Amino acid sequence: MTTPRDLIITALELAAEPAVEPGDLSLALAAAEAVDLLAAGAVALDGDRLVPGGHPEIADPLLAEAAASLVRTAPYEAPGDWLWRRGRGLADVYLTALAAEGQVVRERHRNWLVRDTRTVLTDSRARRRAADRLAADEPVLAALTTTLGLRRGPAADAAPGVSDPAATRVLVALDDALAELASERRRRSRRQADAAAENVRRGY
Repeated sequence: MTTPRDLIITALELAAEPAVEPGDLSLALAAAEAVDLLAAGAVALDGDRLVPGGHPEIADPLLAEAAASLVRTAPYEAPGDWLWRRGRGLADVYLTALAAEGQVVRERHRNWLVRDTRTVLTDSRARRRAADRLAADEPVLAALTTTLGLRRGPAADAAPGVSDPAATRVLVALDDALAELASERRRRSRRQADAAAENVRRGY
């Protein structure tokens, strides 16, 4: 199992309300991939650039795909650029993989008002491993879940910090990317509100 798999399983397990935005989760999954690739020696952080290293054997197909997608020519890529490029639609990619493996199923609930389809975790070794890693306050997973708002209060405050400088740099880039995405959502919301107000003024 990998950090991104543990992260998306944890996100489904905790089922935060309000739910994590898919874009936020996708960025965090890309950050988790980068941390795992750093740990595996597939990439190193040289200054502010992710520089591909050797070609370690990576068993997980999605993480292997991430390694294969690294920019391999100078000036290489900054962690923030990696998050935006690799993270595009990444939550759906991981959900599709988990569904194909039988680790999640889609349950349909219907009442007289609405039809609702939810993604539900099955009982699996991967689910138990992610839960154990979260309960043990493993620093990277703890940092990612706290950043996404999946853990709050004393549990988040007591989580140990990430000691590896390269992983910390990736997590800082994630914070910046999430702040940028939130700012863009606010701008879009204001534009929509302004357009709606203008339509009311004109009598549309």
